[in-house]
Amino acid sequence: MSEIVDSDVDEYDELSELRQRQKPESQTSVDEAFDLDDLLPTIGEFGKYQKLLVFGICLPACIPCGFCAFNQLFMADTPDDYWCRIPELLDLPLEQRKSLGIPKEMDNDELVYSKCYTYGVNWTQLLEAEEVEDILTSMEANVSWPLVKCSQGWEYNTTSVWSSIVIDFDLVCDQDIYPTIGLAALNTGGPVGVYLFGLLNDRAGRRLSYFTCLATLLAGSLMTSLSTDFWTWAGSRVIVGLTIPAVYQIPFIISLELVGENYRSFVTVMTCTFYTSGIMLLSVVTYLERDWVRLSYITSLPFYAYFLYMFVMPESPRWLLMRGRLEEALKILESMAKVNGRQFPEAVHLKLEAQIRRDKLKKQKKKVANVGLMDLCRTPNMRLKTILITLSWFANETVYLGLSYYGPSLGTNQYVSFFLSAVVELPSYLCCWYFMDTWGRRWPLSLSMILGGVACVITVMLPDDAVEETLVLYLISKALLSASFLIIYPFAGELYPTQVRGIGIGASSYIGGLGLIVIPFVTYLGKENLKLPLVIMGFVSMLGGMTGLRLPETLHHRLPQTIEEGEEFGKNWQLKDCCSCAQKPDVLSQPPSYENLDVLAGSSNNASEVELEMKDSRRVRESAPRIDERTPLDTTASGSVRPIHRPSMKRLVRQMSVMDTQRTHDGTMQLTHWI
Repeated sequence: MSEIVDSDVDEYDELSELRQRQKPESQTSVDEAFDLDDLLPTIGEFGKYQKLLVFGICLPACIPCGFCAFNQLFMADTPDDYWCRIPELLDLPLEQRKSLGIPKEMDNDELVYSKCYTYGVNWTQLLEAEEVEDILTSMEANVSWPLVKCSQGWEYNTTSVWSSIVIDFDLVCDQDIYPTIGLAALNTGGPVGVYLFGLLNDRAGRRLSYFTCLATLLAGSLMTSLSTDFWTWAGSRVIVGLTIPAVYQIPFIISLELVGENYRSFVTVMTCTFYTSGIMLLSVVTYLERDWVRLSYITSLPFYAYFLYMFVMPESPRWLLMRGRLEEALKILESMAKVNGRQFPEAVHLKLEAQIRRDKLKKQKKKVANVGLMDLCRTPNMRLKTILITLSWFANETVYLGLSYYGPSLGTNQYVSFFLSAVVELPSYLCCWYFMDTWGRRWPLSLSMILGGVACVITVMLPDDAVEETLVLYLISKALLSASFLIIYPFAGELYPTQVRGIGIGASSYIGGLGLIVIPFVTYLGKENLKLPLVIMGFVSMLGGMTGLRLPETLHHRLPQTIEEGEEFGKNWQLKDCCSCAQKPDVLSQPPSYENLDVLAGSSNNASEVELEMKDSRRVRESAPRIDERTPLDTTASGSVRPIHRPSMKRLVRQMSVMDTQRTHDGTMQLTHWI
């Protein structure tokens, strides 16, 4: 492979060599010795070991999350028709007891039997009266009788819906909001669970955290199946909600930590695909099984088999290294190399063993930068960007989940509508993956949210009988919001400086999660007006999309590392910047698609003071064939190769092209309240 060397490279190499000479041998960085991103290309970035892990464990782990998050929609099916139960008239034929005991009222210009009122008369005394024969013969009630609310339960038309919590717990009329409360209860558990399982994930490891999360999910689902009243059922949904989305984020994190950085985008898109496929499968299961108790069992009991993963799921080597459990990490890495048919580097093996011996004598502690949530709001530009990111996140997450909940309410068949609402997400992922790496992040995010909102709002212009047209507009909106949902996470991660990235993403995602508690009550409004929730969600989506236009573009830009750089990034924004997409890569500048994780170690508050630990590029070129570490950013539009200024990528992380998960100062991935 041809080498491209210029004066800038030589100058940069001399500086690197000088720094290396000035650095004592005894101060070898522990992180440099155990940089898995450098080791994985040698033992296999996506070999047989990773493929078995991803396709055999981590991707199937997405299915229970979708099953247990959305099966509730079908547990709470409401029959089309119901009326007050009158025990004294149960011996009479159905039409006769409805005619006698249920008053009629106007509904959409049609005279129908009331669902919530009955005649307030003493039926026992009335049936014993002498005129009972006349009443039964005429089969008509006296319209002068007083009306009262149902007090002895309801009877239901079970032609289409014959089993649900609505029927078993009488959740109609004054209590018809209770299923919505149950949905809000499910979403209330999410932020709490992410925090609790996040702590367990960091302190006890990925394996223990995952199986604890899975046990919690299955315990909550079992409690759901055994519930005999609404509040017990709602409490069980809070328990289930604790595990969503943590139950699939934990194995997802294991996958990202074990595959090479070039394959993380693929793993992410595959995770979204499997999650969506699980929802599509759920629509088939709910169509075949209409009993809500059996549905709860069917959508939970098969996942007890996941405990068999205890015998094959490895612990994350990154986490083990972070916790100083080097011997265990070494065994996993050697096993990975063996399964992948690679030879584990002897030099790395010796370094690991040497570090194990050193750690037994001395524990090394890193100084961590002391930053907090208030640092996001101290300066005006960072404060504005934080507010705009959070607003966009709130709108995006809220509308996306609201549309997912509202799918069964549209169309002529709720199971088909729910299935289609999942199917349209698949092509949106692929399109989004392409556009965000060509047009940038800002325009695809804003356009998809604005156009998706417009598709929702214009449904109000359709007549009430335009059922199919409304469904088509809904599906267009769902596809667009799904695409934006894939963009918001990496876009936010690139806008927040490295020093406060974890804090920023965590804060925005948690505030966005508050919308998930509110959105069920918005979809509840559809009981009175089918299009009203779509209009509300449409305006929220458009507002979120317009706020995103004010954010600076990040593609092909050097990402901010310190809070000071974050304040300067996008500070000179002008209105004309809204009309531009991503800039072309700057051929003369150093590759902007890398960020230094040394900033997170707190060694300096100024990026210029952070020393990059680089090898001498000239020595590398002489001693070994040069490894092609170019990314798409290193190639110009004409296809020519850009000068490579950094022959080693040690302690550097590539700019995300799709969503990654938040990290600590040492690169360890963490949970985020993100579905």
